[in-house]
Amino acid sequence: MNFIPLLVLWSLLAVTVLALFVWRKTVATKEDDNLHIMDGSSVEKNALQEVVAQKLDRIDKWGKLVTIVVVVYGLILGGLFAWQGWIQSSRIE
Repeated sequence: MNFIPLLVLWSLLAVTVLALFVWRKTVATKEDDNLHIMDGSSVEKNALQEVVAQKLDRIDKWGKLVTIVVVVYGLILGGLFAWQGWIQSSRIE
């Protein structure tokens, strides 16, 4: 069994997880963690913070989903590799 295409697909998924991580860090720099109680322009800031929070939620949702896929796919790929090695070692006898 040729594992190269399966490894390439897994690598692409892993790079996607890293790209989502970097994208989230970039978007999170616009996030304001301070609470502005008596600020006159708080309506504009709150609207911007809501947009940033919604974007972060979407990125987090996709990040978690793709991370789970990468881990499960990696475990399956590792199991297939071990199974193939076991089968080949039992045929040599």
